[in-house]
Amino acid sequence: QVQLVESGGGLVQAGGSLRLSCAASGLTFSSYAMGWFRQAPGKERDIVAAISRGGATTYYVNSVKGRFTISRHNAKNTVYLQMNSLKPEDTAVYYCAASGSQVAVPTTPATYNGWGQGTQVTVSS
Repeated sequence: QVQLVESGGGLVQAGGSLRLSCAASGLTFSSYAMGWFRQAPGKERDIVAAISRGGATTYYVNSVKGRFTISRHNAKNTVYLQMNSLKPEDTAVYYCAASGSQVAVPTTPATYNGWGQGTQVTVSS
């Protein structure tokens, strides 16, 4: 059974930084692309960033390009999201997810098989 546990969320002022971590178990981690999604109140869950199985290919939504960095450590079964220059509009619950899709960096929620419970990120102005 796939288990994904996010950590690292919290309250930060605009311009600050946070590093999210997602520890995975119950899967062969290196065989899964990983993604970070976020969901604000009243909105859909949207992709933030994704990373391929080996880490060579990444995807970022335009609004976070240049500010967020996704990375993974396959030996530790962990994926990270470094978030810098945070803005109030980044406020959301952030979820990590695992995808067994053949697509290198899947971007739609339907292509992900397992989900974490989420971690709240709140950016104050």
